[in-house]
Amino acid sequence: MNNSKSESYAAAGVDITAGYKAVELMKSHVKRTRTAGADIDIGGFGGLFVPDLAGMKKPVLVSGTDGVGTKLKMAFLMDKHDTVGIDCVAMCVNDVICCGAKPLFFLDYIACGKNYPEKIAAIVSGVAEGCVQSGAALIGGETAEMPGFYPVDEYDLAGFAVGIVDEEKVLDNKSMKPGDVVIALPSSGVHSNGFSLVRKVFDVEKADIKSPVAELGGKSIGETLLTPTKIYVKPMVALFEQVKVKGVSHITGGGFYENIPRSIPDGLGAKIEKSAVRVLPIFELLQKVGNIPERDMYNTFNMGVGMSVVVAPEDADRAIEILKANGENAYIIGSIVESDEKMMLV
Repeated sequence: MNNSKSESYAAAGVDITAGYKAVELMKSHVKRTRTAGADIDIGGFGGLFVPDLAGMKKPVLVSGTDGVGTKLKMAFLMDKHDTVGIDCVAMCVNDVICCGAKPLFFLDYIACGKNYPEKIAAIVSGVAEGCVQSGAALIGGETAEMPGFYPVDEYDLAGFAVGIVDEEKVLDNKSMKPGDVVIALPSSGVHSNGFSLVRKVFDVEKADIKSPVAELGGKSIGETLLTPTKIYVKPMVALFEQVKVKGVSHITGGGFYENIPRSIPDGLGAKIEKSAVRVLPIFELLQKVGNIPERDMYNTFNMGVGMSVVVAPEDADRAIEILKANGENAYIIGSIVESDEKMMLV
């Protein structure tokens, strides 16, 4: 491959050799994600993975795909590219675990206006960190240099995760009933949703986003908004092993009103106590600066709750104990009630 070079292609804006250099730079990051079933050699045409099916009666594969969205604009403005890869992994694996599945492997896709190998390697370092946090192997990916399609200093980032669960352990909400408890797992911030509104409110292209802000504990708006999406895989896997979980919701775009109802059967609804929600300062600042109605806030952002879990009332204390033992300061935010309305904020 070292002999592969096209002067004509380079004249059109695509540097093949830069792609090879990027692959070499990212190999050390990929190596960190190696798991028992992964082949860590990269640069081929397909990623290989040998799943361990021991003890499973009927293995079911669960897949998820997503991107980082316009949060990437914050990375461009801050010229910081080593955390958005965590967001990319998180948005995929956090969806996969809502089915009760454990992530196996991940692939990424980076499209850019110009391939700067060091920048691509920085992006992949974040992807690798997300994979390490979720126990998934990074087994492949694609970097596409697309001059004239993307600005030379910009890129897009998306990913694809595959997990596995025994069919008998796939989460369903059939046993959910009135009186069950809704538990919140705190978010790390805005995560990777609602950034079109965030960028408009803070006018990030023109405003000072690098100076400390008192309401954010001395952090800048840019630093706060770039905080990576929290990955909930390991604490949730621990919870699945010890407590019967009746429903899980990943709070992403659409906030409480769109995501919590997805795990609740017809005839039931989630009654969320507004006073119980531990709203993060960034959301208070967003609402204040943007003069955003409360319902719109809860219908757009996670408000400090990245994931919600439904368990029986007798299992609530144990569930919170397990989650806290695994690094999640979980707490109760509501209950399941009989209702034709799936989400009620009271």
